[in-house]
Amino acid sequence: MDPQHLDVVSFARDTLSLKGESALADWRRLADEQFGDALPAGLVVWQLQGRLVSQPGGADQIWLDLTASVDLPMQCQRCLLPVLETVTAERSFRFVADEATAAALDDEAEEDILVISRDFDALALVEDELILSLPLVPLHAVCPETVPMSVVDPAFEAAAERPNPFGVLAGLKTGPAK
Repeated sequence: MDPQHLDVVSFARDTLSLKGESALADWRRLADEQFGDALPAGLVVWQLQGRLVSQPGGADQIWLDLTASVDLPMQCQRCLLPVLETVTAERSFRFVADEATAAALDDEAEEDILVISRDFDALALVEDELILSLPLVPLHAVCPETVPMSVVDPAFEAAAERPNPFGVLAGLKTGPAK
């Protein structure tokens, strides 16, 4: 089975699974999030599992479970040096027959709803989920270099000690204006 052309119905009906791993460079959009080359990126590891969930008095629901992870070099927002972040995604998706059904269920359903496709690109979904799982603020637990945490700038303090130019002008005033 090709994960980029997945028949979701057959995949779920036969309770199939797929897994793989590949270099970060193979995931163009995710690789754009990489910072520098000082730290090596890990492999993107993913797994897909199809399943049917029977419904009393109705058709079985088609589900796809996804897990993925990658060690991604990002920029620490405290010290601005590279930090290796482990990004993981674990989601389950329910598939429905058409866009109208998906739109109707989207607001009320807790799970993610997608439309059934006989040619579904599951690897694009893996990449989307990893991108959505990126940390908002990547940080080292302890930065490798001391980061100045002072809000006082000595140059600012020195500038504050200079005389106010308007005060100097006021001192030049010789007397009341006539």
